[in-house]
Amino acid sequence: MTDTDNLVRPAATVVIVRDKPHGPADILMMERARSMAFAGGALVFPGGAVDEGDRALAAAFAPRLEPDDAAARVAAIRETLEESGIGIGFAAPPEPALLAKMRRALAEGAELSALVEAHRLELALDALLPFTRWLPSRPTSRIFDARFYLAKAPGGQEASVDGTENTRLFWSSARETLARCASGEGFIIFPTRRNLERLAQFDSFEALAAHAAATPPEKVTPWIEDRDGVPHICIPTHLGYPITSEPVATAIRR
Repeated sequence: MTDTDNLVRPAATVVIVRDKPHGPADILMMERARSMAFAGGALVFPGGAVDEGDRALAAAFAPRLEPDDAAARVAAIRETLEESGIGIGFAAPPEPALLAKMRRALAEGAELSALVEAHRLELALDALLPFTRWLPSRPTSRIFDARFYLAKAPGGQEASVDGTENTRLFWSSARETLARCASGEGFIIFPTRRNLERLAQFDSFEALAAHAAATPPEKVTPWIEDRDGVPHICIPTHLGYPITSEPVATAIRR
């Protein structure tokens, strides 16, 4: 195992999609606290690192799924609840009061597995659909092997900031979020920009799910190459992304 391998940490990110009667679906975005070491101040999707408790809970509810994939889905459920108060991935959506109680308990250090058992809940990990997986190659910094999932927003639930890791939450279409950043109302790092551009091609959860199912499930590992003398950060061209390169000078990478 190399030193770079030691820096890699499994993580999960979830794109929560809320369909609208007319126009493109909304996606939940959050602004990370500027004090955060990774992507401080950036607009991101909910998510975070996988922990050992996620692995144990995944084995209990999805023994037939690939273990790392299942653990990442559990992490996405846990992190979404912690960061936004939204309960995705439950077989029966808990009542808002129970979600708020569980969120407070998680903030105080409780394990999601203990909360699931205490309240007799069941997880439905198949409600999270694999979308992409990004593994940067930067040996001098902390690296997240991040699996991205799609999830349909549960009805009757409202998102709210956690006041520690994020300072603002909002729903908007992928196109609207890109426009916000273009006008200076926020900023996004390279992977988030590329994924918003990909999401912006579709107007509904159903269309996104069909696209994800038809796209090769390969890791996206960006690389840098010179194009006409200008260094560009690049990604593969066959994984559904409409824009696959950007000058290094304009790309925000963390």
